[in-house]
Amino acid sequence: MPANQGHDPATTVPTPAPSPGATTTTLRAMARDAVEAAWHRATASGALPPLPEGTALDVAIERPANVEHGDLATSLALRLARPLRRPPAAIAGALADAITVGSGEPIVEAAVAGPGFVNLRLADAAIEAFLDTARAEPAAWGRVDGPRSGRRVNVEFVSANPTGPLTVGNARGAFVGDLLCRVLEAGGQQVTREYYFNDSGAQVRNLGASVLAVRAGDPVPEDGYHGDYVADLASELPAGIAAGAEGSPEAATWETGRWASERIRAGIEATLDSLGVHFDVWKTEGSLHAEGWVDRAVERLRAGGHLYEQDGALWFRSTAFGDDKDRVVIRSNGEPTYFASDIGYVTEKLSRGFDHLIYIWGADHHGTVARVQNAAQAMGYDRAAVEILLTGWVSFVRGGVEVSMSKRAGTFVSLDELLAEIGPDAARWFFASRGANVNIDFDIELAKKQSNENPVYYVQYAHARIASILRKAAEAGLAAAPSLRGSLAGPEEATLARIVTRFPEVVEDAAEAQETQGVTTYATELATAFHAFYRDAKVVDAANAGRSAARLALVDVTRITLANALGLLGISAPEAM
Repeated sequence: MPANQGHDPATTVPTPAPSPGATTTTLRAMARDAVEAAWHRATASGALPPLPEGTALDVAIERPANVEHGDLATSLALRLARPLRRPPAAIAGALADAITVGSGEPIVEAAVAGPGFVNLRLADAAIEAFLDTARAEPAAWGRVDGPRSGRRVNVEFVSANPTGPLTVGNARGAFVGDLLCRVLEAGGQQVTREYYFNDSGAQVRNLGASVLAVRAGDPVPEDGYHGDYVADLASELPAGIAAGAEGSPEAATWETGRWASERIRAGIEATLDSLGVHFDVWKTEGSLHAEGWVDRAVERLRAGGHLYEQDGALWFRSTAFGDDKDRVVIRSNGEPTYFASDIGYVTEKLSRGFDHLIYIWGADHHGTVARVQNAAQAMGYDRAAVEILLTGWVSFVRGGVEVSMSKRAGTFVSLDELLAEIGPDAARWFFASRGANVNIDFDIELAKKQSNENPVYYVQYAHARIASILRKAAEAGLAAAPSLRGSLAGPEEATLARIVTRFPEVVEDAAEAQETQGVTTYATELATAFHAFYRDAKVVDAANAGRSAARLALVDVTRITLANALGLLGISAPEAM
């Protein structure tokens, strides 16, 4: 199938909605509970002394670098050594002795290792039961109650002014923002997606002047906009607006700019829709002034003694909060600055009851970060509740040559063009697999390849291959076992199953780190593990129907996990390729 075509909906696994409130626990959490219970037992028995009053420690569980050392491990003994004044190895021994192991327990072995680690090996039965929950509630598999579950978050991203179509230069904010929202929601947070744009500034006026100039056959103003899209707007301009230019040119310029920007905004929304990005709120800068939010913020700063007048302008004492200079809020001509709108926006957002605000801005906005957070603190808000993530630069490369872009000059590549060429799945994977603040080169030709060189193709192919296996099994009269219990008899099954069980932890970590590259890394690892399993273990085997049924069940839960990992990134999970 050509890379630039979408998957046929008939061959794509639909993502069912999870039951209300349905979430997945993690094996890491189960192990944490077991170690904490062992710690309490060791303390109660006198094997370990109690913590000094006023001391608090959390139980940390991690995955060993070498799987031969166990499924999970804890470094609790190392952290307890100082407050308990005992050697970590002795503490680790007491903890290992207090952990309940054996038949019917989730942990079958607890062994001291190194300077004070306790390695834990999970029972196959516990892993099998855990994977059965994924098959019973597939839509909830990977949705977790993370450490920040229930937090109400506003994520504002893209926010490109509607003066031209979205370019590939704006693309990163769209991908990073949507991916972030997805992992936060999977971690149990309540997310509102928001788009903010200038509907009344000089850029809107310049757009209007450009459209009118092209319509009249005049040169575009020096600070105007060029490109085919301006000519299209000029040809579609309603006659009433164009006629107004004769009576009141200035008013007509503004009216034309607002009309054109709304047409462009609708086009931006359509572009984002094709990418699978949707917004709950579209907020305009003009509304912040009209609704009085900027005035409220200014008065709040004034009441706190954080403003002063100088040279006819109104200044915010940003240096009092560590900034390198104070910042103008109201210019000497009485016009508010963009910074004034920023602080009004903080006030307006927090008035809606959000616990946390996340702004996703380009790297060129780094100078604005401190002043906005300083103003939030000065107004009495929690500074940490206003978080600004700066994305790294993106260079789009074709054939080893960087694609140059300028919206004003009309030489940009639109996001629509990029998506038509490589498809949204490849584009999403590329951005999901990089840290949001890392500068990157986007190789357009690599994103189009249908081979193992293209990682999203590789992972999608694993899902499609499983779907094919399940179809062939059904044709042979074979079906997956209703439960995985007793199915991890061989090393091939045990290896694949243990990788599948990590998915909820991967999601939890992604939500906590507010990054998605761990999800793409995991999906690639799982796809590789499945391909190895299928190479080494015969799945569709009519001569051994019982073993085939067990392996089909394991393959099925692998399919669910791959589909959910891709779905978390907004990427399709095709059943045929």
